[in-house]
Amino acid sequence: MIQSPVPAVEVLSANKTYSNGTQALLPVDLQIAEGEFVTLLGPSGCGKSTLLKMVAGLLEPTDGRLLLWRKPVQQLSEVGKKMSFVFQSPTLMPWATVEKNVRLPLDLAGIEPQTANEKVKEVLALVGLSKFAKSLPRALSGGMQMRVSIARGLVTDPDLLLMDEPFGALDEITRHRLDAELLDLWHKKKLTVIFVTHSIHEAVYLSNRVVMMAARPGRIVEEFQIAEPYPRQADFMVSPAFSQHAKLLQDSLMRASAGQEEHFS
Repeated sequence: MIQSPVPAVEVLSANKTYSNGTQALLPVDLQIAEGEFVTLLGPSGCGKSTLLKMVAGLLEPTDGRLLLWRKPVQQLSEVGKKMSFVFQSPTLMPWATVEKNVRLPLDLAGIEPQTANEKVKEVLALVGLSKFAKSLPRALSGGMQMRVSIARGLVTDPDLLLMDEPFGALDEITRHRLDAELLDLWHKKKLTVIFVTHSIHEAVYLSNRVVMMAARPGRIVEEFQIAEPYPRQADFMVSPAFSQHAKLLQDSLMRASAGQEEHFS
């Protein structure tokens, strides 16, 4: 009998209630296969970031379990896997150069300097920032600062990349360019990605699967497969298929925003 591959992420009836009684998440069940690009979409306050931080081990669930490759996040190294988290803002050290910002996770891990420097060069080339290695963050545009943050997330060679609205504050042109670059990185590095966004168009363009969440309290209400081939070029965004997927997500988001749970099936 052929066994199915071990899932990269399993959320097993995990919920979150804060000490003040706020129920941030109802019990959530979600499975993500290795190599998937899954986007969490939904209105503000629906628990997207809470769920992502629970997967990362930054928040403990009130009840239920979260497993990465069938292990708790604290035991991820036992199965030879790594995880990185890219936050909404670049969170760079303003006094440190680009290369020092990117090298930080390797320094914290005690990696030998020569090895760390070679790895930093590799990921800066990957995100197109080789010429800016000696620059300070203040000399970079917002999009370039986010590339530094992504490079820092990639420098440890993660298997799982968690991204919490990383491009939300950028202009549309920069955002589309970074979306395309992210897909290229996902393909080259064979990553599993969980991506949080408010943008329907971004969700359709990037994802294998979109998980729709609703608020008060946070919960998963629908899932959508974006069964379109990669690589996805700019012309995909003006295709009938793209419009059809976007319309389905728009209708679902409207229901989620209105709290019309009786309409979900």
